[in-house]
Amino acid sequence: SFSSGDEALSDKRARILSRGLPKRKPIGGVKQVVVVASGKGGVGKSTTADILAITFLFLTQTKEVGLLDADIYGPSIPKMMNLKGNPELTSKNLMRPLKNYGIACMSMGFLIEETAPVVWRGLMVMSAVEKLLRQVDWGQLDYLVIDMPPGTGDVQLSVSQNIPIAGAVIVSTPQDVALLDARKGAEMFRKVHVPVLGLVQNMSVFQCPKCKHETHIFGADGVRDLAKTLGLDILGDIPLHVNIRETCDSGQPVVISQPQSDA
Repeated sequence: SFSSGDEALSDKRARILSRGLPKRKPIGGVKQVVVVASGKGGVGKSTTADILAITFLFLTQTKEVGLLDADIYGPSIPKMMNLKGNPELTSKNLMRPLKNYGIACMSMGFLIEETAPVVWRGLMVMSAVEKLLRQVDWGQLDYLVIDMPPGTGDVQLSVSQNIPIAGAVIVSTPQDVALLDARKGAEMFRKVHVPVLGLVQNMSVFQCPKCKHETHIFGADGVRDLAKTLGLDILGDIPLHVNIRETCDSGQPVVISQPQSDA
């Protein structure tokens, strides 16, 4: 069948790539790396990565946290973290991350104009990812959260096989078409021996601000059902809420600007 043929090709590709890539080498100064991924775009992966990094900082108090935007074509962390400008260079020619809310951030969005498209082929993208991983002076970080691009392609494989990763978090909406790709994302990490920490169900329910009636716009409990199928935990259940969208768009994440709100 076509599906079994595709799986065989994917397995062969992963084996070839794993033989050709170097052994995992830690990022200088970084103790633990957590990647936030999704199979499909538009499910709130960057929002989740953004909030996760800030929550790490709030919960641990004394820990140092960084956030790396590995989405070369569509970087969104600069806007969500309300950061602009170009990184300074150290005496060793390493880029210094920009910082806000106590989080050290690095993104391709700091290196190009905000409205400029990145019209690059794969090799150029891989070179950019390598620079973001290896040519940044993170200082001493306890946790680095990496916002991965959507999909299961070269960038995801390269990051997964080049650096040690403590675990991956998969984000999806409950919609069937998103769940199909979320499952592929989880299976990819398993194939490259990266622990999957669990799933986050985003946009799970919409509550009318006037009558408080709840509507499951993208379906109910789809991610929970997938988690059971894969034997994984549900790490969080995030509603579809206007405050979450507005605060991310304004660069004031809801956990910073409205920490006591339901959202």
